Amino acid sequence: MRNDFIGPADPEEVTRLFVDRANAHDLDGLVALYEPQAIMAYPPGTLSVGHEQIRLILEALLSHALRFEQEEPVATLRVDGLAMTTTRRRDGQGIRVQLLRQQPDGSWLRLFDLPEPASE
Repeated sequence: MRNDFIGPADPEEVTRLFVDRANAHDLDGLVALYEPQAIMAYPPGTLSVGHEQIRLILEALLSHALRFEQEEPVATLRVDGLAMTTTRRRDGQGIRVQLLRQQPDGSWLRLFDLPEPASE
């Protein structure tokens, strides 16, 4: 994890930071938004586990030089140090879902990330 990283104080802030860091091509900053053994359900149908695998996914994503935009938050559910955040995809094709866990310092990091809706 980066030494200068200050974790988000609210679970909803993680999505904003993800977009900001992706647009800045800050790979280390993106990876720092995940717990060390976090799980990303991407590519669709697979699970990428841990910082090393998530870093590879995010590195490939950044290589496409896409411009990310904030998406509309749908809901945040909180219970016992866990939070599920959701955002509505800008293309109208479903929602993105993340499960975050509050860290001992009070910040929030992604534990599970479902960036693409399940295909039917």
